[in-house]
Amino acid sequence: MNQVSTFKIANKLITGKGATEKLLEEIQRLNIKNPLIVTDKVLEEIGVVERLSQLIKGLPFGVYTGVKPEPEIAIVEECKEVFLSGGHDGFIALGGGSAIDIAKAVSGFAAFDGAIEELFGTDLVPQKGAPIIAIPTTAGTGSEVTNIAILSDTKAQLKKGIVSDYLLPDVAIVSPEMTMTMPKSVTAASGIDALVHAIEAYISVNASPITDALAIGAMKMISTYLPKAYANPQHLEARENMATASLMAGMAFGNAGVAAVHALAYPLGGRYHIPHGVSNALLLPYVMEWNKIACAERFRDIAEALGENTQGLSDNDASSVAVRAMRKLCEAVNIPKGLHSFNIPKEDIRSMAEDASQITRLLKNNPRVFSTDDIEKIYQSAY
Repeated sequence: MNQVSTFKIANKLITGKGATEKLLEEIQRLNIKNPLIVTDKVLEEIGVVERLSQLIKGLPFGVYTGVKPEPEIAIVEECKEVFLSGGHDGFIALGGGSAIDIAKAVSGFAAFDGAIEELFGTDLVPQKGAPIIAIPTTAGTGSEVTNIAILSDTKAQLKKGIVSDYLLPDVAIVSPEMTMTMPKSVTAASGIDALVHAIEAYISVNASPITDALAIGAMKMISTYLPKAYANPQHLEARENMATASLMAGMAFGNAGVAAVHALAYPLGGRYHIPHGVSNALLLPYVMEWNKIACAERFRDIAEALGENTQGLSDNDASSVAVRAMRKLCEAVNIPKGLHSFNIPKEDIRSMAEDASQITRLLKNNPRVFSTDDIEKIYQSAY
Protein backbone atom coordinates (compact mmCIF):
# COMPACT_ATOMS: atom_id res chain seq x y z
CA MET A 1 0.00 0.00 0.00
CA ASN A 2 1.41 3.40 -0.98
CA GLN A 3 2.04 5.87 1.84
CA VAL A 4 0.97 8.81 -0.31
CA SER A 5 -2.27 8.59 -2.27
CA THR A 6 -4.60 10.97 -4.05
CA PHE A 7 -8.38 10.82 -4.28
CA LYS A 8 -10.39 12.27 -7.14
CA ILE A 9 -14.02 11.98 -8.21
CA ALA A 10 -16.64 13.94 -10.12
CA ASN A 11 -16.85 17.50 -8.85
CA LYS A 12 -20.38 17.04 -7.45
CA LEU A 13 -22.50 13.99 -6.63
CA ILE A 14 -26.29 14.12 -6.46
CA THR A 15 -27.85 10.82 -5.39
CA GLY A 16 -31.15 9.30 -4.35
CA LYS A 17 -34.71 8.97 -5.55
CA GLY A 18 -35.72 12.01 -7.59
CA ALA A 19 -32.13 13.20 -8.07
CA THR A 20 -32.72 13.91 -11.77
CA GLU A 21 -35.04 16.76 -10.76
CA LYS A 22 -31.84 18.73 -10.07
CA LEU A 23 -30.72 18.53 -13.71
CA LEU A 24 -31.86 21.97 -14.89
CA GLU A 25 -30.46 23.61 -11.77
CA GLU A 26 -27.05 22.03 -12.45
CA ILE A 27 -27.12 23.02 -16.14
CA GLN A 28 -27.71 26.61 -15.10
CA ARG A 29 -25.04 26.48 -12.38
CA LEU A 30 -22.49 25.30 -14.95
CA ASN A 31 -23.66 28.05 -17.35
CA ILE A 32 -24.46 25.54 -20.09
CA LYS A 33 -26.67 27.22 -22.70
CA ASN A 34 -27.08 24.45 -25.30
CA PRO A 35 -26.30 20.94 -24.01
CA LEU A 36 -25.98 17.80 -26.11
CA ILE A 37 -27.64 14.69 -24.69
CA VAL A 38 -25.36 11.74 -25.53
CA THR A 39 -27.27 8.46 -25.39
CA ASP A 40 -28.38 5.42 -27.40
CA LYS A 41 -31.36 4.48 -29.53
CA VAL A 42 -32.75 1.99 -26.98
CA LEU A 43 -33.16 4.67 -24.30
CA GLU A 44 -34.78 6.89 -26.91
CA GLU A 45 -37.21 4.16 -27.98
CA ILE A 46 -38.34 3.30 -24.45
CA GLY A 47 -38.98 6.94 -23.54
CA VAL A 48 -36.11 7.65 -21.16
CA VAL A 49 -34.69 10.40 -23.37
CA GLU A 50 -38.12 12.06 -23.62
CA ARG A 51 -38.51 11.86 -19.84
CA LEU A 52 -35.19 13.60 -19.37
CA SER A 53 -36.01 16.16 -22.07
CA GLN A 54 -39.08 17.23 -20.11
CA LEU A 55 -36.79 18.26 -17.24
CA ILE A 56 -35.03 20.82 -19.44
CA LYS A 57 -38.01 22.00 -21.50
CA GLY A 58 -37.52 25.54 -22.73
CA LEU A 59 -33.75 25.16 -23.00
CA PRO A 60 -32.13 24.64 -26.43
CA PHE A 61 -30.53 21.19 -26.59
CA GLY A 62 -29.54 18.47 -29.03
CA VAL A 63 -29.68 14.69 -28.86
CA TYR A 64 -27.08 12.25 -30.17
CA THR A 65 -28.32 8.64 -30.12
CA GLY A 66 -25.45 6.92 -31.95
CA VAL A 67 -23.83 5.32 -28.90
CA LYS A 68 -23.38 1.55 -29.17
CA PRO A 69 -22.11 -1.07 -26.72
CA GLU A 70 -18.31 -1.27 -26.68
CA PRO A 71 -18.13 2.01 -28.66
CA GLU A 72 -15.57 2.45 -31.39
CA ILE A 73 -13.40 5.44 -32.22
CA ALA A 74 -15.66 6.35 -35.16
CA ILE A 75 -18.53 7.06 -32.75
CA VAL A 76 -16.43 9.64 -30.91
CA GLU A 77 -15.59 11.32 -34.22
CA GLU A 78 -19.26 11.33 -35.27
CA CYS A 79 -20.44 12.70 -31.92
CA LYS A 80 -17.74 15.38 -32.03
CA GLU A 81 -19.10 16.57 -35.38
CA VAL A 82 -22.66 16.74 -33.97
CA PHE A 83 -21.39 18.63 -30.91
CA LEU A 84 -19.46 21.22 -32.92
CA SER A 85 -21.96 21.70 -35.74
CA GLY A 86 -24.80 22.15 -33.25
CA GLY A 87 -23.01 24.86 -31.32
CA HIS A 88 -23.26 22.86 -28.10
CA ASP A 89 -21.39 23.87 -24.97
CA GLY A 90 -21.92 20.97 -22.58
CA PHE A 91 -22.86 17.32 -22.31
CA ILE A 92 -25.61 15.35 -20.60
CA ALA A 93 -24.35 11.77 -20.72
CA LEU A 94 -27.37 9.49 -20.35
CA GLY A 95 -26.89 5.74 -20.30
CA GLY A 96 -24.42 3.08 -19.29
CA GLY A 97 -20.66 3.35 -19.34
CA SER A 98 -20.57 3.58 -23.14
CA ALA A 99 -22.62 6.80 -23.31
CA ILE A 100 -20.73 8.39 -20.45
CA ASP A 101 -17.36 7.39 -21.92
CA ILE A 102 -18.31 8.83 -25.33
CA ALA A 103 -19.29 12.16 -23.74
CA LYS A 104 -16.04 12.24 -21.77
CA ALA A 105 -13.98 11.38 -24.85
CA VAL A 106 -15.69 14.03 -26.99
CA SER A 107 -15.24 16.62 -24.25
CA GLY A 108 -11.50 15.94 -24.27
CA PHE A 109 -11.27 15.62 -28.05
CA ALA A 110 -13.53 18.41 -29.32
CA ALA A 111 -10.90 21.17 -29.15
CA PHE A 112 -7.98 18.88 -30.05
CA ASP A 113 -6.47 19.27 -33.52
CA GLY A 114 -4.81 15.86 -33.76
CA ALA A 115 -6.17 12.34 -34.16
CA ILE A 116 -7.97 10.78 -31.21
CA GLU A 117 -5.38 7.97 -31.18
CA GLU A 118 -2.90 10.56 -29.90
CA LEU A 119 -4.93 10.83 -26.68
CA PHE A 120 -4.79 7.13 -25.76
CA GLY A 121 -2.73 6.82 -22.60
CA THR A 122 -2.40 8.88 -19.43
CA ASP A 123 -2.50 12.68 -19.12
CA LEU A 124 -2.41 13.40 -22.86
CA VAL A 125 -5.62 15.49 -23.02
CA PRO A 126 -4.27 19.05 -23.26
CA GLN A 127 -7.05 20.97 -21.50
CA LYS A 128 -10.44 20.81 -19.82
CA GLY A 129 -13.27 20.55 -22.34
CA ALA A 130 -16.97 21.34 -22.16
CA PRO A 131 -18.68 20.43 -18.86
CA ILE A 132 -20.22 16.99 -18.40
CA ILE A 133 -23.28 15.97 -16.39
CA ALA A 134 -23.37 12.17 -16.15
CA ILE A 135 -26.64 10.33 -15.49
CA PRO A 136 -26.09 6.56 -15.39
CA THR A 137 -28.93 4.19 -16.31
CA THR A 138 -27.01 1.08 -15.25
CA ALA A 139 -25.50 0.15 -11.90
CA GLY A 140 -22.10 -1.13 -12.81
CA THR A 141 -19.52 0.91 -14.68
CA GLY A 142 -18.89 3.74 -12.24
CA SER A 143 -17.92 5.86 -15.26
CA GLU A 144 -19.83 8.81 -13.79
CA VAL A 145 -17.03 9.33 -11.22
CA THR A 146 -13.88 8.23 -13.07
CA ASN A 147 -11.32 9.99 -15.25
CA ILE A 148 -11.15 7.42 -18.03
CA ALA A 149 -12.96 6.78 -21.32
CA ILE A 150 -12.65 3.29 -22.82
CA LEU A 151 -12.96 2.84 -26.58
CA SER A 152 -12.63 -0.08 -29.00
CA ASP A 153 -9.75 0.20 -31.44
CA THR A 154 -11.04 -1.98 -34.28
CA LYS A 155 -7.70 -2.00 -36.09
CA ALA A 156 -5.81 -3.31 -33.08
CA GLN A 157 -8.83 -5.40 -31.94
CA LEU A 158 -8.27 -4.05 -28.44
CA LYS A 159 -9.97 -1.72 -26.00
CA LYS A 160 -7.93 1.35 -25.13
CA GLY A 161 -8.29 4.11 -22.59
CA ILE A 162 -7.98 7.89 -22.52
CA VAL A 163 -7.00 8.71 -18.93
CA SER A 164 -7.07 12.33 -17.78
CA ASP A 165 -8.41 14.25 -14.82
CA TYR A 166 -9.93 16.62 -17.40
CA LEU A 167 -12.43 13.83 -18.15
CA LEU A 168 -13.87 13.74 -14.63
CA PRO A 169 -17.57 14.68 -14.91
CA ASP A 170 -18.57 17.98 -13.38
CA VAL A 171 -21.74 16.46 -11.93
CA ALA A 172 -22.89 12.87 -11.43
CA ILE A 173 -26.63 12.45 -10.92
CA VAL A 174 -27.31 8.93 -9.65
CA SER A 175 -31.00 8.12 -9.33
CA PRO A 176 -32.40 4.59 -8.83
CA GLU A 177 -35.39 5.29 -11.10
CA MET A 178 -33.03 5.62 -14.06
CA THR A 179 -31.92 2.00 -13.66
CA MET A 180 -35.43 0.48 -13.56
CA THR A 181 -35.46 -0.10 -17.33
CA MET A 182 -32.41 -2.38 -17.34
CA PRO A 183 -33.02 -5.90 -18.69
CA LYS A 184 -32.21 -8.71 -16.26
CA SER A 185 -29.11 -9.70 -18.21
CA VAL A 186 -27.76 -6.13 -18.01
CA THR A 187 -28.63 -5.93 -14.31
CA ALA A 188 -26.58 -9.08 -13.75
CA ALA A 189 -23.58 -8.18 -15.90
CA SER A 190 -23.35 -4.58 -14.73
CA GLY A 191 -23.82 -5.60 -11.09
CA ILE A 192 -20.99 -8.13 -11.26
CA ASP A 193 -18.92 -5.53 -13.13
CA ALA A 194 -19.33 -3.21 -10.13
CA LEU A 195 -18.26 -6.06 -7.87
CA VAL A 196 -15.16 -6.59 -10.03
CA HIS A 197 -14.35 -2.90 -9.61
CA ALA A 198 -14.66 -3.16 -5.83
CA ILE A 199 -12.61 -6.37 -5.55
CA GLU A 200 -9.85 -5.20 -7.88
CA ALA A 201 -9.63 -1.85 -6.09
CA TYR A 202 -9.37 -3.65 -2.74
CA ILE A 203 -6.48 -5.90 -3.81
CA SER A 204 -4.76 -3.22 -5.94
CA VAL A 205 -1.21 -2.29 -5.03
CA ASN A 206 -2.51 1.31 -4.98
CA ALA A 207 -5.24 0.69 -2.39
CA SER A 208 -5.63 3.21 0.41
CA PRO A 209 -7.77 3.31 3.57
CA ILE A 210 -10.28 5.50 1.71
CA THR A 211 -10.61 3.20 -1.31
CA ASP A 212 -10.68 0.17 1.00
CA ALA A 213 -13.70 1.49 2.90
CA LEU A 214 -15.56 2.26 -0.33
CA ALA A 215 -14.68 -1.11 -1.88
CA ILE A 216 -15.72 -3.20 1.14
CA GLY A 217 -18.92 -1.20 1.51
CA ALA A 218 -19.75 -1.74 -2.16
CA MET A 219 -19.09 -5.50 -1.91
CA LYS A 220 -21.47 -5.83 1.04
CA MET A 221 -24.24 -3.94 -0.75
CA ILE A 222 -23.81 -5.81 -4.03
CA SER A 223 -23.84 -9.25 -2.42
CA THR A 224 -27.08 -8.33 -0.63
CA TYR A 225 -28.95 -6.36 -3.28
CA LEU A 226 -27.85 -7.67 -6.69
CA PRO A 227 -29.86 -10.91 -6.34
CA LYS A 228 -32.89 -8.86 -5.26
CA ALA A 229 -32.60 -6.43 -8.18
CA TYR A 230 -32.15 -9.37 -10.55
CA ALA A 231 -35.14 -11.27 -9.15
CA ASN A 232 -37.43 -8.22 -9.12
CA PRO A 233 -36.43 -5.37 -11.47
CA GLN A 234 -39.00 -3.05 -9.84
CA HIS A 235 -37.49 -3.47 -6.34
CA LEU A 236 -36.69 0.22 -5.75
CA GLU A 237 -34.67 -0.35 -2.56
CA ALA A 238 -32.48 -2.89 -4.35
CA ARG A 239 -32.06 -0.57 -7.33
CA GLU A 240 -31.11 2.34 -5.10
CA ASN A 241 -28.56 0.30 -3.17
CA MET A 242 -27.07 -1.09 -6.38
CA ALA A 243 -26.78 2.42 -7.85
CA THR A 244 -25.01 3.56 -4.69
CA ALA A 245 -22.77 0.49 -4.61
CA SER A 246 -21.75 1.05 -8.23
CA LEU A 247 -20.94 4.67 -7.40
CA MET A 248 -18.82 3.62 -4.40
CA ALA A 249 -17.01 0.97 -6.42
CA GLY A 250 -16.37 3.59 -9.11
CA MET A 251 -14.84 5.94 -6.56
CA ALA A 252 -12.68 3.08 -5.26
CA PHE A 253 -11.29 1.88 -8.58
CA GLY A 254 -11.12 5.40 -10.01
CA ASN A 255 -8.35 5.99 -7.47
CA ALA A 256 -6.85 2.57 -6.69
CA GLY A 257 -7.21 1.27 -10.25
CA VAL A 258 -8.40 -2.02 -11.68
CA ALA A 259 -6.09 -4.87 -12.53
CA ALA A 260 -5.76 -8.26 -14.20
CA VAL A 261 -9.47 -9.06 -14.63
CA HIS A 262 -9.90 -5.96 -16.78
CA ALA A 263 -6.65 -6.54 -18.64
CA LEU A 264 -7.75 -10.07 -19.59
CA ALA A 265 -11.25 -8.85 -20.45
CA TYR A 266 -10.05 -6.26 -22.98
CA PRO A 267 -9.26 -8.75 -25.78
CA LEU A 268 -12.69 -10.35 -25.32
CA GLY A 269 -14.39 -7.02 -25.95
CA GLY A 270 -11.99 -5.85 -28.63
CA ARG A 271 -11.98 -9.08 -30.67
CA TYR A 272 -15.35 -10.70 -30.04
CA HIS A 273 -17.48 -7.74 -28.88
CA ILE A 274 -18.43 -9.49 -25.64
CA PRO A 275 -20.03 -6.85 -23.38
CA HIS A 276 -17.57 -5.45 -20.86
CA GLY A 277 -19.57 -6.45 -17.78
CA VAL A 278 -20.04 -10.01 -19.05
CA SER A 279 -16.37 -10.54 -19.86
CA ASN A 280 -15.31 -9.17 -16.46
CA ALA A 281 -17.86 -11.32 -14.65
CA LEU A 282 -16.86 -14.42 -16.58
CA LEU A 283 -13.14 -14.03 -15.84
CA LEU A 284 -13.33 -12.82 -12.23
CA PRO A 285 -13.40 -16.19 -10.39
CA TYR A 286 -10.50 -17.55 -12.46
CA VAL A 287 -8.30 -14.49 -11.92
CA MET A 288 -9.21 -14.49 -8.22
CA GLU A 289 -8.02 -18.09 -8.00
CA TRP A 290 -4.61 -17.02 -9.31
CA ASN A 291 -4.40 -13.85 -7.23
CA LYS A 292 -5.29 -15.28 -3.84
CA ILE A 293 -1.74 -16.47 -3.11
CA ALA A 294 -0.53 -12.86 -3.26
CA CYS A 295 -3.01 -11.36 -0.78
CA ALA A 296 -4.85 -14.13 1.06
CA GLU A 297 -5.59 -11.90 4.07
CA ARG A 298 -7.41 -9.45 1.80
CA PHE A 299 -9.38 -12.31 0.30
CA ARG A 300 -10.56 -13.16 3.81
CA ASP A 301 -12.03 -9.64 4.02
CA ILE A 302 -13.66 -10.15 0.62
CA ALA A 303 -15.23 -13.43 1.74
CA GLU A 304 -16.70 -11.77 4.81
CA ALA A 305 -17.96 -8.81 2.77
CA LEU A 306 -19.75 -11.33 0.55
CA GLY A 307 -21.51 -12.73 3.63
CA GLU A 308 -19.32 -15.75 4.38
CA ASN A 309 -18.13 -16.85 7.81
CA THR A 310 -14.35 -17.38 7.87
CA GLN A 311 -13.91 -17.82 11.61
CA GLY A 312 -11.37 -20.51 12.42
CA LEU A 313 -10.07 -20.72 8.84
CA SER A 314 -6.54 -20.01 7.71
CA ASP A 315 -6.09 -17.09 5.32
CA ASN A 316 -5.54 -19.56 2.50
CA ASP A 317 -8.76 -21.45 3.22
CA ALA A 318 -10.65 -18.17 3.69
CA SER A 319 -9.42 -16.98 0.30
CA SER A 320 -10.86 -20.13 -1.28
CA VAL A 321 -14.18 -19.32 0.39
CA ALA A 322 -14.06 -15.88 -1.28
CA VAL A 323 -13.64 -17.45 -4.72
CA ARG A 324 -16.49 -19.91 -4.08
CA ALA A 325 -18.75 -17.08 -2.87
CA MET A 326 -17.99 -15.16 -6.04
CA ARG A 327 -18.84 -18.17 -8.22
CA LYS A 328 -22.07 -18.68 -6.29
CA LEU A 329 -23.17 -15.08 -6.83
CA CYS A 330 -22.38 -15.28 -10.57
CA GLU A 331 -24.43 -18.47 -10.83
CA ALA A 332 -27.34 -16.87 -8.97
CA VAL A 333 -27.63 -14.15 -11.62
CA ASN A 334 -26.94 -16.49 -14.57
CA ILE A 335 -23.60 -15.13 -15.75
CA PRO A 336 -22.50 -17.26 -18.76
CA LYS A 337 -20.02 -19.97 -17.87
CA GLY A 338 -16.85 -20.28 -19.86
CA LEU A 339 -15.35 -18.64 -22.93
CA HIS A 340 -16.72 -21.52 -24.99
CA SER A 341 -20.18 -20.00 -24.50
CA PHE A 342 -19.19 -17.27 -26.98
CA ASN A 343 -17.71 -19.58 -29.63
CA ILE A 344 -14.20 -18.24 -29.12
CA PRO A 345 -11.80 -20.51 -31.03
CA LYS A 346 -9.51 -22.29 -28.59
CA GLU A 347 -6.58 -21.68 -30.92
CA ASP A 348 -7.01 -17.91 -30.31
CA ILE A 349 -6.12 -18.20 -26.65
CA ARG A 350 -2.37 -17.73 -27.04
CA SER A 351 -2.69 -14.56 -29.08
CA MET A 352 -5.32 -13.27 -26.64
CA ALA A 353 -2.84 -13.83 -23.81
CA GLU A 354 -0.16 -11.96 -25.76
CA ASP A 355 -2.52 -9.02 -26.26
CA ALA A 356 -3.58 -8.98 -22.61
CA SER A 357 0.03 -9.10 -21.41
CA GLN A 358 0.63 -5.77 -23.18
CA ILE A 359 -1.98 -3.96 -21.07
CA THR A 360 0.60 -2.95 -18.50
CA ARG A 361 -1.42 0.12 -17.42
CA LEU A 362 -3.72 -2.31 -15.61
CA LEU A 363 -1.47 -5.28 -14.91
CA LYS A 364 0.91 -3.10 -12.89
CA ASN A 365 -1.91 -2.64 -10.32
CA ASN A 366 -2.28 -6.39 -9.80
CA PRO A 367 -0.92 -7.91 -6.56
CA ARG A 368 0.54 -10.89 -8.45
CA VAL A 369 2.84 -10.53 -11.44
CA PHE A 370 1.44 -12.41 -14.45
CA SER A 371 3.50 -13.70 -17.35
CA THR A 372 2.00 -14.33 -20.77
CA ASP A 373 2.05 -18.05 -19.97
CA ASP A 374 0.13 -17.41 -16.74
CA ILE A 375 -2.50 -15.45 -18.62
CA GLU A 376 -2.81 -18.22 -21.19
CA LYS A 377 -3.42 -20.73 -18.38
CA ILE A 378 -6.14 -18.50 -16.90
CA TYR A 379 -7.88 -18.31 -20.27
CA GLN A 380 -7.57 -22.09 -20.61
CA SER A 381 -9.16 -22.64 -17.19
CA ALA A 382 -11.91 -20.14 -18.06
CA TYR A 383 -12.64 -21.83 -21.37
